Amino acid sequence: MEELGPAAAPPEGRGRDERSLEALSLAGGGGAAVAGRQLSEGRRATLASALELEGTVLREGRLTQFVANNLERRIRLSGAPRGEPPAGGGGSSIPAIDPGALQDVVALAGQVAAQVDELLRNVHCGLQALTALSVGCIQTYRDGVESLGEAADLSIRAMYALVARCEELDRAMQPVPALAKRIRDMKGTLERLEGLCK
Repeated sequence: MEELGPAAAPPEGRGRDERSLEALSLAGGGGAAVAGRQLSEGRRATLASALELEGTVLREGRLTQFVANNLERRIRLSGAPRGEPPAGGGGSSIPAIDPGALQDVVALAGQVAAQVDELLRNVHCGLQALTALSVGCIQTYRDGVESLGEAADLSIRAMYALVARCEELDRAMQPVPALAKRIRDMKGTLERLEGLCK
């Protein structure tokens, strides 16, 4: 059976993927006729059976998932340069690390760390300002509630004092109706005396 190498592993567009799948289906014993680029049911079944030989195929409705066997080796083969032959056996074909790239990564990591520190400091300052504002609002609300309680207490006391004064005034005004009656009687008597004098 034909094994996927570096020429078939990295996709170079949809047409290349379809050509790779065609080669895989033909290698697995397919051979159903294809009209254009649309897959028929027979070809799908052939392709699925060929994929099952190369790895694990999971189907969920119209979604088909494929996990290849020896995935790490295939990834290494796909990452190898085209001019170099793939490393045989269990050897790894990881390219050498560029020191300049590492220095760039370290510099960028330092910049990111500095920016994260500055961001955290800004967030800390913002949270402190919000906390101070919240404390000020709560203290103002507390002072307002205490002042309102004191004002309500003073108003109640003033109202009781007013009611008491009104009761005292009412008691003091009780002789007034009798005095008004006497004044009316005196006035009538004076009018009669004036009438007699004329």
